[in-house]
Amino acid sequence: MHIIDVHSHIYPEKIADKASHSIADFYRIDARTEGTSAVLLEEGRAAGIDVYVVNSVATNVRQVRRINEFLLSEVRAHPEFRGLIALHPDMDEGAIRDEIEWGILNGFKGIKLHPDFQHFYLDEPRAKKIYRAASGKLPILFHTGDSRFNFSSPGRMAKVAEEFPDLICIAAHFGGWSEWNQVGVYKGLGNVYVDTSSTLAFISPDEAKRYIDYFGAEWFLFGVDFPMWNASEELERFMKVDISLEEREMILWKNASALIGIDLE
Repeated sequence: MHIIDVHSHIYPEKIADKASHSIADFYRIDARTEGTSAVLLEEGRAAGIDVYVVNSVATNVRQVRRINEFLLSEVRAHPEFRGLIALHPDMDEGAIRDEIEWGILNGFKGIKLHPDFQHFYLDEPRAKKIYRAASGKLPILFHTGDSRFNFSSPGRMAKVAEEFPDLICIAAHFGGWSEWNQVGVYKGLGNVYVDTSSTLAFISPDEAKRYIDYFGAEWFLFGVDFPMWNASEELERFMKVDISLEEREMILWKNASALIGIDLE
């Protein structure tokens, strides 16, 4: 069985330890390991992961191209990697379009946005520049949900998906980290997928099955959220969810392969 991890972060070695601790502090968990490509590959290979979709978040406009060039170098160095470009809502619309075209020309598979880190509301006007430019071109992986803030609530995510029907939205963390009781707003939206990252440690296998049954396995993608979580442990949690082999294969790789364009056959 193939496995595609659609959600992992990597950082340059000189800042990887600091970045990993910063993320851990934000989520009030212990820093587990530094977020380098070498550690991601080591842990992923132990879990049997075939492909890693890697990203990093730009907290200001100046970081965007620097991050994207770093990700490009890592994707070129590691055939197992596929990249998501970083963007920031403070970029002007022309720069956003140029960066998306640069990303497409260089084989990137999507965009990563983290409203809580980047301090914007998912449905606010300045973010819509990105959605207009990305619609019909690249999917966006959104950090979604956090009961401490209101930047990325499931309700806001649903509004974006409704306003931009040609935009493929991947709502991370089962669609709403720590706000899983609100993710029913995605039901019936044909352009919202969710990933499994940073969730299976917090909800029971029975709860996970209920969400999968409710939405349908065709809307789910497997994600680890490295370096916060270990691939083998996340896979073990996922395998405890009582779903069919067909559903398991859809979530582990078939959905991502079709959606993002990753050939594993």
